[in-house]
Amino acid sequence: MEMLELIKSRRSPRGFFDKSVSEEDLMKMFDAARWAASSYNGQPWRFIYADKEKNPELYETLLNIMVEFNQAWAKAAPILMLTLARVKYEHNEEDYKHAWHDLGLAMGNMAIMGESLGISMHIMGGFDADKAKKDLNIPEKLEPVTMVAVGYGGMPGNLPLDIYKMEQVPRVRKEIEEIAFNKAFE
Repeated sequence: MEMLELIKSRRSPRGFFDKSVSEEDLMKMFDAARWAASSYNGQPWRFIYADKEKNPELYETLLNIMVEFNQAWAKAAPILMLTLARVKYEHNEEDYKHAWHDLGLAMGNMAIMGESLGISMHIMGGFDADKAKKDLNIPEKLEPVTMVAVGYGGMPGNLPLDIYKMEQVPRVRKEIEEIAFNKAFE
């Protein structure tokens, strides 16, 4: 598939098929993430993930740090993940002001790799970062950033009705002229 078409085909579903993601495919996605660009090559991204079948205790811990709305649909995903960013550079321990940006680049790589494998990701901000820090014993140098549901997108019919209706809304993007400018703001 042409790269732009692959990017355009990416979705963030809330419905997932009851199908496992192979360890091999998951590692391809992490490999894509690790090749993202980063400030000073700091590679601040870290991931805590759990397969529902292979690591149900950690899966439940991850599920329980999400807000109730996200728990309602994310529990169908075979993989749950917490993304974290290192908040200090490793080479000098100064503040890593671009860590979230760099994590975002890694997540973009991961999402496109997943899409190429038929695997969807739904990245969300609805979770309790303090609970994550406590329940997962996260060190001070790492900051929880997002939760991610990973799996084979589809099956919107198994969602609660209010969430199902959200899945039916057409996908819209701003026009290029609304986001890219070749002059200063007036």
